[in-house]
Amino acid sequence: MDERIFVKENLKRVLIKEFVMKEVRSAGFGGLEIQRTPLGTRIILEVERPGLVIGRKGAKIKELTDALQEKFGVENPMIEVKESENPFLNAQIMAEKLASALERGWHFRRAGHSTLRRIMENGAKGAQIKISGKLTGDRSRTEKFTKGTIKYNGHPVELVRKGFAIAKTKPGVIGVTVKIMPPDAKLPDEINILGPEALREEEEKKENRDEKEAVNEVINAEQNENKEVNENAEGAEGKADQGNES
Repeated sequence: MDERIFVKENLKRVLIKEFVMKEVRSAGFGGLEIQRTPLGTRIILEVERPGLVIGRKGAKIKELTDALQEKFGVENPMIEVKESENPFLNAQIMAEKLASALERGWHFRRAGHSTLRRIMENGAKGAQIKISGKLTGDRSRTEKFTKGTIKYNGHPVELVRKGFAIAKTKPGVIGVTVKIMPPDAKLPDEINILGPEALREEEEKKENRDEKEAVNEVINAEQNENKEVNENAEGAEGKADQGNES
């Protein structure tokens, strides 16, 4: 029974995500996070242009809130709209942009290389774009565009941002997958060599930490001694009181 509830809840989340993606596509959908709180359901929506989601005097976001409550039975939905810090490093936004370019008639190679160049120019450590479908003829195929560092297995895979979008063209549906390794991702094989000045700073920081730890140890020892003295004094007073009573 618990497994059915789990599957049902995840299916509901997927349907909500698809619905929201469709509703806010013009604003540049960049991600969705659903959190359960005691007050209701908190939905954090990341977009490229928040104004298009909020609408004039909050009219559009109110419509979206009512739709989530009526169609999916979301309890007291609270939508928080967040602007994407850098749209070119958001895999979902770039996938949507690439799919839109393909629908407008761009050649897949031109669109893929252009998207890859924009991602790398904004400081990404690596990026990969995969376009699948009927690209030039009746036969479906897959084309990949890769630059920089992209991890496929192990713990570093969790650092890779992924996005997926669909382009509806005359020959058929084309799937677009974008993977981005962000600039702040720290990989296990990265080694920083410190110069003399940096080593001195590290040694000074370590000395300061050691001094603080020594001072804290002294303070804790004094507090423990005072505590023991007080406990002994209280015990002596209690014995004296018992002697007087007897």
